[in-house]
Parts: sequence; C-alpha cells; structure tokens
Amino acid sequence: MSNVNMKQMTIDKIWEYYKEDLQAAEDRMSGILATVAPAVSVVGKHISSAGGKRIRPFLAILSSRLLGTRGDEVSTLASSVEFIHAASLIHDDVVDGANLRRGKPSAHSIWGNQVVVLVGDFLYANALRLANLLERQKIMDALCTATAKMSEGELVQLSKQGSPDMTEDDYMKIIQGKTAILMSAACKGGAVLGNATQKQEDALATFGLKFGYAFQMSDDILDYRAEEKVFGKNLGKDLEEGKITLPLINLLRDADDRETARIKEIIKAESITETDLADVQDMFNKHRSIEKSYERAGAIIDEAKAELDIFGDSMEKSSLLTIADYLLTRKK
Repeated sequence: MSNVNMKQMTIDKIWEYYKEDLQAAEDRMSGILATVAPAVSVVGKHISSAGGKRIRPFLAILSSRLLGTRGDEVSTLASSVEFIHAASLIHDDVVDGANLRRGKPSAHSIWGNQVVVLVGDFLYANALRLANLLERQKIMDALCTATAKMSEGELVQLSKQGSPDMTEDDYMKIIQGKTAILMSAACKGGAVLGNATQKQEDALATFGLKFGYAFQMSDDILDYRAEEKVFGKNLGKDLEEGKITLPLINLLRDADDRETARIKEIIKAESITETDLADVQDMFNKHRSIEKSYERAGAIIDEAKAELDIFGDSMEKSSLLTIADYLLTRKK
C-alpha cells in the first residue's frame, strides 16, 4: 500500500497499512501468553477478543517508524505497552466491579477475582521483562513511571468517588494516570528506539500525553452519549459508579443552585434511574456541557498535533495526525 494518498487517509486505511507491524506485536504477545498456566492464555485471549484499536502499541510503532526504525525491538516495545494496558484493565474491572468490558463479560465476572488478578500480575511482570530486553534505560524509566502513576491515578479517582466538589485540575491528574501517561511512554519509547534527538523525544512524549488526555476525555463524554451496543458500556455508567468526569464537572460549574442540588442527589443515590439520567441529560443540553467537553478535548488535540510540527511530512506523521482527529469523531 505504498501508493496510499496521505491526504486521503482514514483510520481504517491506516490500520490496514500498518497491519504487518501490528501483527508482529500480536504474535509476540500470543507467544508469551502460551504458558504452562492455562488461565493466562484463556484470560489473555478473552481480553484480546473484546476489541479495541490497540492504540497504545500503535503509538509506539508509529513513533518508532517516524524516526525510521522497524523490527523486533519495536514489536517488543509495543507488546510491553499493551501488556501494561491489559493488566490495568483487568485490575480496574475488579476494583470497579464492572461486569462488562466493551459489551462482553469482564474477565473477573467469568473466572473470579483471584484468577484474573494473578493474570494481571503476570502481564505486568512480563511487560517490564520485555522492556528490560530493550536495554534502554529511558524506556524502562518511562514504563516503570507510567505503571506507578496508573495505580496512583486509580487511587486518586477512588478518593474522589462521588465527590461533586472535584475540580478540572483533579480530573486532569486522574486521567493523566489512567490513560495519558502510558500513551506518552509509548511515544517516548518509540522515539528512543529511533535514536531521536532530545527535542524530538520530548515532542513525541508530549504529543502522547496530550493525545492521552483527549482520548480519555472522549471516552468519558461517550459514556453519556453512546449506545451500549456501540460502545460496550451502560449509558451513564460512570455516573452510577460515582465517577465525576469532565461533562459533569462542566455541568456543576454552570448549574444553578436548584440544579446543583439535584445533581448532588443523583450522585449520592445508590442506583441511577432512567429519570435521573434523563434529568442530567436535560441539564447537559441546557448548559452545553457535552459540547464544552468536546471543545476542551479539541483544544488539547490541537496542542498535541502542534508538537509534531518539528517533523517532516511522512506517512507516519500523517497517520498520527489522522488518529488524533479521529478521537473527536469516534463512536466507540
């Protein structure tokens, strides 16, 4: 597909163009999952079958290729990043008590907490083992820091659960740990493998961080907009779990006293009714909370894309820019 017109790229064409690179990472992961402990393979396949675009390993691949690097080291980095992500999903679902993951039963709802937590530990350990094989201290530092901050982000989110006083600054700290820091590490790792200059490395790391912020914002917005059959989540699931995300933060900032009291009542309720959700949606519409959330995410995406200005035109740069734009239009 070397004749692909960079100006006519779509997200599906990009994934098709790089399918060999992605498959190499998939093969690497499959080989590690084929262990003597059958639970690892079974749970690992279940997580993989839940779908998703493998965005984190893809960021590692594109960042590496942007600087002219391909091969086994790139597959190793991509596999390490995806294992960290998969382990975090397993543990997060256990913590949240989530029974669905992208429309399919979550792993712990099938095999129980004991098995899946141990599988998550296996994935974390192998992620860092893979990273160590690269013998690049910067990559190891970035992935270890990301893993620590991901746990920290989840702990901060738990501490803020059901708190209507949560600020946008609090929210940004949470989503940095939940999502943005690992995407930043994936991009930085790719830059290191490509022997980037410090300026290029910093630009890609910052691109990944800002991309990650917008990615999680988009995810949180879709929680109030997508149908379950499309996105694989119950509409308003975050609200029911007491997670205060950007749309609700925007609403609480703009609401009058009566509306604020109603929102707090819904947040503190043991379960969310259709009436509760309808009331929140009405207030969202009145105050343009969803639109304002998209505008915030869009501004961050523009900042992310500007980080790539130091790189010359290439298929990889065009792909990163296209994927960034895709965040604000995706339905799942």
